[in-house]
Amino acid sequence: MSKLRLDLHDVYNRGGEIDQALAEALAEAVRIRAAMVEIIPGKGSGQLKKRVLRYLEREDVRPLYHRVEKDSRNWGRLFVHFRWK
Repeated sequence: MSKLRLDLHDVYNRGGEIDQALAEALAEAVRIRAAMVEIIPGKGSGQLKKRVLRYLEREDVRPLYHRVEKDSRNWGRLFVHFRWK
C-alpha cells in the first residue's frame, strides 16, 4: 500500500485552492487505494489545520476515509487513514 503527502504551505492563504488540493489528494488516494495521506498544514496559528479538519468532516468527504490521526509529536501534521475491503 502506498502513502501520499500533501503539503499546504504553498496555498495556506488561498481558500479555494486549499479545498481543491484536499479534494485532489483524497481522490488520488481513493484511485490508487492508498493506505494513508499525510497532510501538512504547518504549525502557524492553527487556523489552516482547523480548516482541514472541517473539510474532512464534511458529509460528502467523511465516507471516503476510515479515520484521521493527529501526529502526537508534530502538531503541524495530520494522517488520514483509509481501509480497503
